[in-house]
Amino acid sequence: MKIALLGYGRMGKEIEKIALMKSHEIVVFIDDKIDWKEKQQALKKADVAIDFSIPEVAKENIFTCLKMNLPVVVGTTGWYEDLEELTSACKKNEGAFLWASNFSLGVNLMIKINAYSAQLMSKFPEYQASFHDIHHTKKLYAPSGTAISIAQGILDNHEKYKNYLLQEIKEKTSPNILPITYDRVENVTGIHIVDYQSDIDKISLRHEAFNREGFAIGAIVAAEWLISKKGVFTMADVLS
Repeated sequence: MKIALLGYGRMGKEIEKIALMKSHEIVVFIDDKIDWKEKQQALKKADVAIDFSIPEVAKENIFTCLKMNLPVVVGTTGWYEDLEELTSACKKNEGAFLWASNFSLGVNLMIKINAYSAQLMSKFPEYQASFHDIHHTKKLYAPSGTAISIAQGILDNHEKYKNYLLQEIKEKTSPNILPITYDRVENVTGIHIVDYQSDIDKISLRHEAFNREGFAIGAIVAAEWLISKKGVFTMADVLS
């Protein structure tokens, strides 16, 4: 598989390492506007693009790949308000793109477990849900894309919660609001904790990533899966 790597930060370097271990080839690295101008010919050699760039350029990166009929796997978060527009562009160009807030197998299993547990806990209103999002200090925004996906799983499956609210510290909120708190800590890859607490006990669902390798492996698996397909997909499609 010949890969175009869009974004060459820490995740880009991890994907490069895993791709080479799996005998794939990185045919081009694109990390800024100059690269987009100077490396168009090399981009045409790719079978698939993998984007771990930044939110400000992700939308345009996806558009460009769709126009070139180049399947694109998107791990960048923070652009989801443009999903409907990009979905229409994908259909118009008969292209393919796959997006996920997190490509880790473990995280995606937690997302499924979280949805089931929200359905179950919906029957026990004495338990108040809360969510805590912990990432490294270079994570510039909160909540993380993974945190939003997990929170949405609670909103979609728990009758009580209608929205979520980001808080600096834990404090009381409306009973229908899911509170999200966060920390940014040195050398933490990612920790996500869902709590259900009553007056007498607490139930917790926790995922902790030890490194970025799991994210990179998932992105490569998604890229292998996406080739030859048409449409818009998520990691749930890959796992199923």
